[in-house]
Amino acid sequence: MQSKKSSDKTPKTRPANRFMPPAKESGPDGGFSGKEGREGGNFPKFILFLMLALLGLFVFQRFFSKDISPEISYNEYRALVSDGSLAEVTVKTSQDNSALLTGKLKAADSLRLTNGATVRSERFMVRLPGFDRAQADSLSASGVQLKIAQSSDEFSNILLLLLPWLLFGFAYFFIFRRMSMQNGAQKNIFSFGKSRAKLISEFDVKVTFNDVAGVDEAVEELKETVEFLMNPEKFQKIGGKIPKGVLLLGPPGTGKTLLAKAIAGEAKVPFFSISGADFVEMFVGVGAARVRDLFETAKKNAPCIVFVDEIDAVGRSRGAGVGGGHDEREQTLNQLLVEMDGFTARDNVILIAATNRPDVLDTALLRPGRFDRQVVIDKPDIRGREAILKIHARNTPLASDIDIAVIAKSTPGFSGADLANLVNEAALLAARKEQTQITGENFEEARDKVLMGPERKSMFISPDQKKLTAYHEAGHVIVAKFTSGSDPIHKVTIIPRGRSLGQTAYLPLEDRYTQNREYLIAMITYALGGRAAEELIFDEVSTGAANDIEKATEIARKMVKNWGMSDKLGPINYGDGHKEVFLGKDYSHVREYSEDTALQIDVEVRRIITECMDNARNILSSHSRILHEMAALLIEKESLDSDEIDTIVGSNGAVAGAPA
Repeated sequence: MQSKKSSDKTPKTRPANRFMPPAKESGPDGGFSGKEGREGGNFPKFILFLMLALLGLFVFQRFFSKDISPEISYNEYRALVSDGSLAEVTVKTSQDNSALLTGKLKAADSLRLTNGATVRSERFMVRLPGFDRAQADSLSASGVQLKIAQSSDEFSNILLLLLPWLLFGFAYFFIFRRMSMQNGAQKNIFSFGKSRAKLISEFDVKVTFNDVAGVDEAVEELKETVEFLMNPEKFQKIGGKIPKGVLLLGPPGTGKTLLAKAIAGEAKVPFFSISGADFVEMFVGVGAARVRDLFETAKKNAPCIVFVDEIDAVGRSRGAGVGGGHDEREQTLNQLLVEMDGFTARDNVILIAATNRPDVLDTALLRPGRFDRQVVIDKPDIRGREAILKIHARNTPLASDIDIAVIAKSTPGFSGADLANLVNEAALLAARKEQTQITGENFEEARDKVLMGPERKSMFISPDQKKLTAYHEAGHVIVAKFTSGSDPIHKVTIIPRGRSLGQTAYLPLEDRYTQNREYLIAMITYALGGRAAEELIFDEVSTGAANDIEKATEIARKMVKNWGMSDKLGPINYGDGHKEVFLGKDYSHVREYSEDTALQIDVEVRRIITECMDNARNILSSHSRILHEMAALLIEKESLDSDEIDTIVGSNGAVAGAPA
């Protein structure tokens, strides 16, 4: 049972903790609530009033505004022509050959009207049964200024007046309204300030917390948040307050949006979903108006949950960038800050946001009172990967030889999205081969595809290029096998995959949360093994080692500058200084050390890479027989797995010492 305060805020038209269709909700906004048929589908009222006013003006001028010129008889008109009293005449002919003459006298005179009365006037009007060329020539010969105009019917005048408005109405109803269709609901194109959040009911989402694995701590936090809304008395009776906001942090693919879907499926309260990019538009003030409309609608539906995906699109730090950064995004963020923790009460409305860029968020947005909880969702460990694989594979037929635990152990560093892609690729490969079950071979091939990219077997490679690639990849393998602390080799291939001509896949045996100096030196050494093999065998180098050199240099520079792994420079962080989040790292680099220190950093980085390169050369020179044998087998078979590599290395596979 909910507290009296919560139940008072619940709309009377729907049962507690249940949804009603959005069209039934009462409210003036035409966004989430509003009567049926009012969701932005009405024709703009001011345009309708303008059309009616113009139509009324036309009818008044045509039918009620009479000409003030008196109408005379035909005999009086002939008398005026005979006397030479006419100055000018305008003739309007109609389709039945009748004519209406409007004339002006040379001077005001007494005129006898058709009703027998006599008036003194300078202008007159007369209707003739016809008007021909002879009458026109006679008037012209008398010195009368003659003008002839073709009169139109009343229906044509009305049609010409209404035609532009009819075209506009057609464009509005059949073009603009279709352009403004969003997710099955019609939005008024003039309602720029209305929020675009979608109301999700418990019947729209089938995902629950049972479909989420590998993030048990995050699930518990969010379960408690939902329980706050469903049973607030449990926490209020001991002085607890409902959290105002929960921020989900984590790298891409770890399941932040999936958790939000699970909340929508589990919660028995209204759930509004919107993207951070939906707030910002090209029109000034639209973002702030949409934030206000979102929270006003949420308060009407309290208790409820509002989910903002990719909040970094609107929550970036203020005051950065060229010109001070006073722009539409900052106004939207300011309004969001006020709505989350301002003077306005926001009871029983919880804001949940997700981002993979917490470093660019404004500090005012992250403080308690706005986001009371920050839930970190990292890549899953081996137990989490096993649970995720079981969820994704529960609807797929697996062969009896497949062990989910073994697959989870062989996929360290995979995110939830990577594991879902792995299962899907294995299923596609099995279907392509018309298999009834997914085998271990399918998973192996799918893992290679995810790790190294798709094969490009149709790409033609010359024999010389193939030989160079074979020795390059064999150099990586042999240096890794004879360097202590290196990762085990999973597979080596000279079949082009992705954007490379060949690849050597390393597969760690366990999840690494920290990396010691021995492991980093080993990574640099076997990264340079391909370049060392090219120098040793061909006495020249190629551009194929560009990515290896880049990776080795990056690791060595971080060892010296960020991780304090240089005995000469000591455990000091020579970081990249302050970086503006809008301008980017390269544009705003501020060096916080002297030129002499910069020179020492370069010397240390060069020393580490040179020592690792010398060690790679020594390993390959000492095991040149294995190098030639492995390269020849690679040219023949194009791919070698870990068992074949161990067979070639044989008894010489004992690792040597790491470089000093």
